[in-house]
Amino acid sequence: MVSMSSQNIVVRKLYERLAKGLMDVIVLKELAGDNPICGHEIRAVIQKGFHVLVSSGTIYSLRYSMERKGLIEGVMTGKKRVYRLTEKGKEKLKDISESSDKIVLLIKSILEK
Repeated sequence: MVSMSSQNIVVRKLYERLAKGLMDVIVLKELAGDNPICGHEIRAVIQKGFHVLVSSGTIYSLRYSMERKGLIEGVMTGKKRVYRLTEKGKEKLKDISESSDKIVLLIKSILEK
């Protein structure tokens, strides 16, 4: 059995916290493509892409919040509801993308103090 060093555990927990804290950004980025996706696919993206387990309830709450803010919209296709970015969501993602250097500097400044 391979054990993780304490440093690896700390990094893993911080990585998980960041991924969970930035799930809305992950969803915006994923929906930036041409294909709308359903809630289960959103959950799968987070789990596969970031190796972070999130509950269906967490994803539901996130989608609901983002829809209320006008960042995404859900539409029925057959029996499932899929989500796509609204213009407001596209603008928000653009603003975040343009600020990525500042975000990295913020994280560095927190860690260097």
